[in-house]
Amino acid sequence: MGRFGGTAGGGTTRFGPGGNGKSFNYAGPASESQTWHTLAAYAEESLFFRTVLGHQLVIVSDAHIGRHHTAIEERFLAFLESVPDLGDSLLINGDLFDFWFSWTRVIPRTGFHVAAALASLRKRVPIVMIGGNHDRWGGTFWKEDLDIDFHPMETTVQVGDRRVLAIHGDGITESHWSAKLMHLITRHRATIAVYEALHPNIGLWIADRLGHELGNTEREQQILDRAAIRQRAWAEAELQRRPDVGLVVMGHTHRPAVAEFAPGRSYLNPGAWMDGGCYAIVTATDAALRQFPI
Repeated sequence: MGRFGGTAGGGTTRFGPGGNGKSFNYAGPASESQTWHTLAAYAEESLFFRTVLGHQLVIVSDAHIGRHHTAIEERFLAFLESVPDLGDSLLINGDLFDFWFSWTRVIPRTGFHVAAALASLRKRVPIVMIGGNHDRWGGTFWKEDLDIDFHPMETTVQVGDRRVLAIHGDGITESHWSAKLMHLITRHRATIAVYEALHPNIGLWIADRLGHELGNTEREQQILDRAAIRQRAWAEAELQRRPDVGLVVMGHTHRPAVAEFAPGRSYLNPGAWMDGGCYAIVTATDAALRQFPI
């Protein structure tokens, strides 16, 4: 049995039912490797393989739970309780936690209350989570234990008839070589495997001392402003490259922004939740910045 329930060899692989209620047929190539690459390309163009998130998407990014005073976490927990009143789905676009790593049998203690709140919220609305440079090592925990759709790097979702590309943004805007190197190291599967083998207390001790390097080390305001400009330019180029995408969502720079390049073609950065409770609301035709009340 091949991937997606199809056969690894030749013949026809059936998908179904699709987004239009029909089944898809695919005449598969001879090898499983060829089958996987062809199916991945096919899936990219099919609504059936996108995550459909209703008509009013709530987006939050860069809460960095665990770094600051518990008042920020308490405000975030209140926000999660309010999400069903704000929209019909939730996208967490990276760096929800200041650090998170999913060991096989352990979860970080600092994330317990938020994880429990997300488990409760998931029973009411769909949730999609993107990994950021502080917390993309989610493993299978979010999907298998909480039924939250987790993506370490990026994903596309459907809001009404609008396709949204969500990506945290690290590795795109950094100008210093050390930040780019850290981005590559922390994503490498060998690094992840070694870290997973550590005792959690040791792993968290290391994370506490690498917190600055894990994040954006360029904290001068002018440097971050230039990074935000590069981010917007990258989003505009990506929209030109991918005409099927109507909105690019990024975080990471902590710079809230909404830019419409053409009708139905926009870029959004919701800003950092840690900076005053910033979040955003997205529909098929609009993207708006919001601030959660204290």
